[in-house]
Amino acid sequence: MAENKDLFDVVADFYPPESIEGVSWHGSRVILTLIDVEEDEVKKQALTKELEKIEGIDKVTILYTSERKVVNLSAIRGDAERSSWMIRGVKKIIAVASGKGGVGKSTTATNIAFALKKIGLKTALFDADIYGPSIPTMLGYEGTAPVSYDGKTFEPFEVMGMQTMSIGTLIGKDTPLIWRGPKACGALQQLLSDVNWHDVDVMVMDMPPGTGDIQITLSQQVRIDGAIIVSTPQDIALIDAVKGVNMFKAVNVPILGIVENMSYYLCPECGHREYVFGENGAKNTAEKLNVDFLGDVPLDIKIRMHADEGKPIVESEPESLFAKNYIEIAKKVKDKLKL
Repeated sequence: MAENKDLFDVVADFYPPESIEGVSWHGSRVILTLIDVEEDEVKKQALTKELEKIEGIDKVTILYTSERKVVNLSAIRGDAERSSWMIRGVKKIIAVASGKGGVGKSTTATNIAFALKKIGLKTALFDADIYGPSIPTMLGYEGTAPVSYDGKTFEPFEVMGMQTMSIGTLIGKDTPLIWRGPKACGALQQLLSDVNWHDVDVMVMDMPPGTGDIQITLSQQVRIDGAIIVSTPQDIALIDAVKGVNMFKAVNVPILGIVENMSYYLCPECGHREYVFGENGAKNTAEKLNVDFLGDVPLDIKIRMHADEGKPIVESEPESLFAKNYIEIAKKVKDKLKL
């Protein structure tokens, strides 16, 4: 394998050494992150070509990022101007978010995206969950590198009629990303902007869980048309769901509503509902926050199994109760977006 020293020597011919923010090796593939330098496409292509001449390097991905100031939420006011990353070919963007991990956010985002497709919208699914990208697994393209015809932009994956892209396509499955907020945001910006989205009515963005720097930056820099908060019914999850709602309100992103996941267990034999995590928690929270309750989804092994197998339940069992629940949620979202 090539050494970092060889790589640094080549980069030094193009950029100052202090501009190297990070180098990540994935076998013979290298991801190089540069900080506080202006992106120059000609220079980028030339550097890529030189790095690929190094023995042991077959492919190079160069990401640019820049330091950003920490956002002071208390300073944000009602009609504060929001700048925007350039995302071509997409009419509407909705964020699916959660105040904490482990509530089934990515599964919910994926099935809502397919439900929107089922009701006639041309839909895309973007995996912005940079520390736990699971969409490639749920859609069956894990381990597949994205295609670029011009060496500058990526083509979205086309899966079951859905356009999709994930940060997970640029890193190894078992490789942890130890990135600070600015670096992660820079990578997401490039991936969102450098994909050739094709006439998308609505993009569903699977956000990272929580309310940190990445979530705030995405909410400010991407013109998000609405946010969906996913929560389970128990109090500990709802506390964090409230934080998620308040974060989006603070950065002027409209709240489309709350979805209660793992709402109850439905006995397949007798149809009895067992409220394992409590009853109507998300619905009551929505009322208190004066936001809409979009619907609930039961706890069922089929939803998990189909996600693990790469074919979400809305696609694999479209007539099931679970698929119908997602479709009802999607109809409400479509109406709210006026699509």
